[in-house]
Amino acid sequence: MPVRKLKEFLDQNGVRWVSIVHSPAYTAQEIAASAHVKGKELAKTVMVKVDGKPVMVVLPASQRVDFQVLRDVTGGSVVVLSSEAEFRELFPDCEAGAMPPFGNLYGMDVYVAPKLSEDAEIAFNAGSHTELMKLHYSDFERLVKPKVVAFVQK
Repeated sequence: MPVRKLKEFLDQNGVRWVSIVHSPAYTAQEIAASAHVKGKELAKTVMVKVDGKPVMVVLPASQRVDFQVLRDVTGGSVVVLSSEAEFRELFPDCEAGAMPPFGNLYGMDVYVAPKLSEDAEIAFNAGSHTELMKLHYSDFERLVKPKVVAFVQK
């Protein structure tokens, strides 16, 4: 089970969550369709580097990161997309590109798009390309303490 650490963390903190198993899917839009989850409720995790430091940005599946805006809101000088090779080692319990948006479990900052904070629930990759987890956004916010900032392309 790829994210035992996350499931144990959620259970220890009294969070109710649902696991959704779906056929293999790799893009956020494919995952949303395969799992029958609204694209605006599917949180995709994008790995970036802010001045060389790995950071998670979490946004609705249908949106894209505006790196100039992200640079401004983080106060970083250099903000770039991380390559898979650069972040794969950070998530040894996850399939490449399927990490959940719980940067706090991996010692990194998390920035979340305001649109996700408006939803009652969010769904996200659960460490594999065949499983999602769904939980209340308020629980995600309480445990992760993400910085809610606007960084998506308009």
